[in-house]
Amino acid sequence: MGNKKSFYLLLAVVLGILLISGSPFFVVNEYEQVIVTQFGRPMGGAIKKAGLYFKIPFIQKVNYFDKRILEWDGHPNQIPTKDKKYIWIDTTARWQIENPLLFFQSVYNERGAHARLDDIIDAAVRDAVTSHNLIDIVRSSNRLLEEARATINKDFVEETALEKITGGRGLLRKNILSRARQLTPRYGIKLIDVRIKRVNYVEEVRKKVYDRMISERKRAAEEYRSEGRGKRAEIEGQTEKELKTILSLAYRKSQKIKGEADKKATEIYARAYRQDEEFFSFLRSLDAYAYSLKNNAVIILSTDSDFLRYIKKMRYSVPTR
Repeated sequence: MGNKKSFYLLLAVVLGILLISGSPFFVVNEYEQVIVTQFGRPMGGAIKKAGLYFKIPFIQKVNYFDKRILEWDGHPNQIPTKDKKYIWIDTTARWQIENPLLFFQSVYNERGAHARLDDIIDAAVRDAVTSHNLIDIVRSSNRLLEEARATINKDFVEETALEKITGGRGLLRKNILSRARQLTPRYGIKLIDVRIKRVNYVEEVRKKVYDRMISERKRAAEEYRSEGRGKRAEIEGQTEKELKTILSLAYRKSQKIKGEADKKATEIYARAYRQDEEFFSFLRSLDAYAYSLKNNAVIILSTDSDFLRYIKKMRYSVPTR
C-alpha cells in the first residue's frame, strides 16, 4: 500500500515537472495573432484577442504572426517600357496578415510571404511598365505643359517639345496595386499599398532622357522669355506714349507762358514808346548799331540812309576846339 502511494506521488511530481517545463500557458499580445498546431496541423481558428491561453505541452505548438503593417522591399528590375526604353524599377509595398490560418497553410511564415510577394508584385510591375510609355512613368502630371499654355495664353507649345502624358505615375501605381491585389488574398495577405521608390535609366537611354528633359525646360523657358519680351515692349510703348503726352502738355504750357510774357513785354514796350517816341527810337538804334557793327563788320550805306540818322546828329553836335 505504501509502495503504491509512493509511486503515485512520484508520478504526480514527474507530471508536474513535465507540465512546468513544457510551458502549458502562452500569452498573446495586442500586436500578435496566434495559430495553435498539433503535430503540424492547425487546431481551430486564429487567436486574435490578447490574453493568457493554455496549450498541451510537447504536443501543441504556438505559431505567432504579426498584426501590424509590414514592409516589403523588392529588388530593382530592368524592364522595357511600351516605347522600347529600358529602365530600372525599384518598388516597395506595405502589407498585412489578414487571415492567419490561410497564411500559415499557404506560405507558413513571413519569409515565405516575402518570396510570394516577390513573384506577385514583380509580375504586376513588369506588366504595368511594359504597357506604358516612359513619360507616364517618370512624370505624374501635365503641370509644366498646362502652366506654359496658361501663362502664354495660346496653343504655341508643341506636343513634341512638352510631351503630354495620358495617366502618369499615379495611374501606373494604381494599376500595379490592382493587379497584385487580385492574387494576395489567396495567401491570407492584405496588400495595402505599392510605391515606386526609384526609377533609373540604363546607360544608353539616360543621355536621351536627359536631352529630352533639357529640351523641354529650354523650350518652356524660351516661352516665358518670349512672353516677358512682349510684356516689356508693351510697357515700354505705354511709357513712351505717356512720356510724349507729358512733354506735349509741358511744351504747350511753356509756349502759353512765353506767349503771355511776350504779350506783357510788348505792352510795356508800347507804353514806353508812347511816353517818348524819340528816346525809344534812339535806344533801338543804339541796339542796332551794337548788333550790326561788332567784330569789325563792314557796312556800305548811302549818305541819306535813316540808319545813320543819329550818328549824323552826333557829328554836328560835337563841339569844335
